[in-house]
Amino acid sequence: MTTYVGRQAELAEAARLIETASLVTLTGPGGVGKTRLAQRVAEGARGSFRDGVVFVGLAELGEPQLLVNMVADRLGLGDRSSGPPIDLVVDQLRDRRLLLVLDNCEHLVEACGRLADTLVRSCPDVVVLATSRQSLGVEGERVLPVPPLAVPPAGEPAESARYDALQLFVDRATAVVPSFAVTPDNAEDLARLCRALDGLPLAIELAAVRLRSLSVRQLAERLDHRFTLLTRGYKGGPSRHETLRALIDWSHELCTERERQFWSRASVFSGSFDLDAAEEVCSGDGLDRAAVLDVIDGLIDKSLLLREEEQGVARYRMLQTVRQYGEDRLRADDDLTRWRRRHRDWCRELTRGFEAGWFGSEQGAWIAKLREEHANLRAALDFCASDAEEAVVGLRMVYAVKEYWVRSLNTEGRMWLSKLLEAATPDAPGRAAALWMYAFLALVQADRDAFESALAKAAEIAERTADAKALAFVDHVRAYSLLIDNRSECAASLFGAAAERFRELGDEAAELWSTYNYGLAVSLTGDRDQGRRVLQECIERYAARGEISWRCWALWSLSAAEYLHGDMEAATVAGLELLRLQPGGDRTIVAFALTVMAGCATHTGQPRRAARMFGAAAEIWRSVGASLNTYAAFEEPMQRDIQLVTGELGLEEAAQEFLRGTALTMDEAVAYVLDTGSPDDDPRPADNADVVLTKREAQVAELVAEGMTNREIAEKLVIARRTAETHVDHILTKLGFSSRAQIAVWVVSRRS
Repeated sequence: MTTYVGRQAELAEAARLIETASLVTLTGPGGVGKTRLAQRVAEGARGSFRDGVVFVGLAELGEPQLLVNMVADRLGLGDRSSGPPIDLVVDQLRDRRLLLVLDNCEHLVEACGRLADTLVRSCPDVVVLATSRQSLGVEGERVLPVPPLAVPPAGEPAESARYDALQLFVDRATAVVPSFAVTPDNAEDLARLCRALDGLPLAIELAAVRLRSLSVRQLAERLDHRFTLLTRGYKGGPSRHETLRALIDWSHELCTERERQFWSRASVFSGSFDLDAAEEVCSGDGLDRAAVLDVIDGLIDKSLLLREEEQGVARYRMLQTVRQYGEDRLRADDDLTRWRRRHRDWCRELTRGFEAGWFGSEQGAWIAKLREEHANLRAALDFCASDAEEAVVGLRMVYAVKEYWVRSLNTEGRMWLSKLLEAATPDAPGRAAALWMYAFLALVQADRDAFESALAKAAEIAERTADAKALAFVDHVRAYSLLIDNRSECAASLFGAAAERFRELGDEAAELWSTYNYGLAVSLTGDRDQGRRVLQECIERYAARGEISWRCWALWSLSAAEYLHGDMEAATVAGLELLRLQPGGDRTIVAFALTVMAGCATHTGQPRRAARMFGAAAEIWRSVGASLNTYAAFEEPMQRDIQLVTGELGLEEAAQEFLRGTALTMDEAVAYVLDTGSPDDDPRPADNADVVLTKREAQVAELVAEGMTNREIAEKLVIARRTAETHVDHILTKLGFSSRAQIAVWVVSRRS
């Protein structure tokens, strides 16, 4: 929202480093401008990275074990693998030319170092740009210290055009006092002020706001006095940290009492928050709810609170330095636990709202709301994990949003359940529910040992405490494992029993969850008509509720059952309905749907569409770290269909169509499947047999076919890596391809 001033030398050097090194870390003290510099560098370098720039802000992440999952989420990857998430990230990035920005690494420096080291060793065309108060300590890391902005030395003329610190002050000053200008009368005071602030951008921004009520000379004199008190009895001036602290102290003193109260209390938020949350958490004890908006206005006016807008709603956040100061004030007053509990209580109400609103037409809005407040949810659960009594509240919160973890955050869901179960007493209420939920998430990730252990504990506690709902869910989760193993009759029996118990308990959402799975299991036993009736009834009930997520899974179950029974038309109808509904961001359900739709195309005279769908599905499966082959009932039919398509098209054409499918984004793949205008007469790929590559391009294409990265090609041919990248881009353009794998297929086909 504000202009960017100066840093030309640092911008140029950072741009040079990311062209020659795989890991570049911008280091410097808080408030020096590392994040803004990284953003500018990344934007300027975007054209050099054909697979784009991914920015991952880490200030709000407090759990090192979630770092890789957070990066995977920003990359659009799933969370279905039981293996280390780093393997999924490496697999996705191995052949990509991408700039990954990790911002605010200092509190996660060891985890960030491990991640960066793995990526630069395994993904030769990925560059990591990090910002941190210290280096990551990784071999090959290039560290670029970010100094404060240049200030005029004492005794030299204060020419604002020559010094970045003066330029920044003038830019920010004219934003609050449009008539402000550098004059012979204030130039020296301005230079003295910027020297006192040590050229720190954040300090300059906070000071410039004071020009509403003070002249430059008054401002400089007041700061001189403050710094004299700060360093009394010590040689030399204040350190940069002390300079910033002293300025924030002064900003704090100049706030009204209500603004100071709000500043401290709002520090319990993680990430950003909206007005409703601020009123709920921060009001009371001297701060009326009706006054909160005016207080927020005042803090924004003083540059202590930042405003941003998302989906038409204003949200607020503090810079980390300012937020930490507020938290320190709460801690000094022995008030931190009290306000963190207030924040936790607000989050608890949020999870209750999600639980009540999930099963209905507001489902999409609740998913979006929880994603928006994810950082705050983490902070609240972290608070709960610190105490046995609070852990009970935390377990209830995690359970209330169980569908949120199931959709795409399996690893994080398991982590919070583990932490809270460990913190809670052995007889804590809700333990059986937490354990069956942990077991289900482990099953989804194919971690069978953890699944069996957790489910056995859940069953034992549920039986001992006569917890009827937990017992029903134990049956439900056990039935899932049987369905995956293709033990359909046993699965149908348990799903049916669970559905009946949920019906007796009046839990319609849980009853339908068990019932549609019962319908799929019954279909797999061979009773197609009964399975179809059950599934169609579930779909109708979901539709009547306005529910989408579980309805899509019921539609997939119907599509899959019809496909396995050979009714490709009915399977296609259900699959298309699913893809039209397609809940945003749920890559797993799209992968399931595309795989079955590819099977349907195989048996309806559309082998090339089938091959492309198989390719698109394979790419999405790879991105979520799973495969439909984990469902035993589908493994043989899928292999059969792939062989049919390959036999009909021939290996070369099938491979080319498959690769075209892998090049599609998820949205493109869905659009391709929904475009059902012609059975299999979509235009054949352009004939590139007559394309002539230059001698050097031909050499590069051969090396691409051998699996070499751009860096390896550059070393082999003794050329710059940028030159190798340019050759590869030219080859892709000439051949009309979008991936290196397609180049490899083309090269191999030319040899034959």
